[in-house]
Amino acid sequence: MNPQSAFFEENEIRRVYDESTETWFFSVIDIVQVLTQSPDYQTARKYWKVLKGRLDKEGSQLVTVCYQLKMTADDGKQRLTDVGTAETLLRLVQSVPSPKAEPIKLWLAKVGYERMQEMADPARSLDRARETWQKHGRSEKWIQQRMTGQETRNKLTDYWKEHDIKEGEEYAILTNIIHQEWAAVDVKTHKAMKGLQTQNLRDHMSEAELIFTALAELSTRQIAESMDATV
Repeated sequence: MNPQSAFFEENEIRRVYDESTETWFFSVIDIVQVLTQSPDYQTARKYWKVLKGRLDKEGSQLVTVCYQLKMTADDGKQRLTDVGTAETLLRLVQSVPSPKAEPIKLWLAKVGYERMQEMADPARSLDRARETWQKHGRSEKWIQQRMTGQETRNKLTDYWKEHDIKEGEEYAILTNIIHQEWAAVDVKTHKAMKGLQTQNLRDHMSEAELIFTALAELSTRQIAESMDATV
């Protein structure tokens, strides 16, 4: 899961990108706060609690398609919060009378459109990632290494796809094996060492760590390809 906040007008909307399903999950309470124009998070949270209870009694499927993921709260801690896809939230908007209903619908639709653009033209995704890293104060050298590493990673996962390795659990197992070879710890432990939870580990690596990761994944693919050639 890769967290990355977005903004509607001046309101921060927390969201997490699930790479395995290529889906954005948005904080329901953040959307509710915009719709109700609540002065603070707690007021929006109480509104959502009441609304969720009412929808549940009505048998609405909206409640069942909302999940819980850890997101960074106001106190800086990772806390479970209700999330939903853009499609789910477009349906939720209809349950909240608000002058912000139409603008937020357009905003959610725009997010989905941007993702389709990125799938059709990966360069857009890279440009967006570069802008995000720049905003976080990353140097051009770090950004270049991060992008080079991502290209190496993509070539490796393309190889896995061609050889019927399933995305998700099998990718995670292989990634862990590769990671342990150069880092001497698995991905989960490495994230814990950096104080990370849902964040993308690679976005928090040093230049040296990015280089080691890329070299490990490049070597893995080249060794596999050479073995294929001798079979």
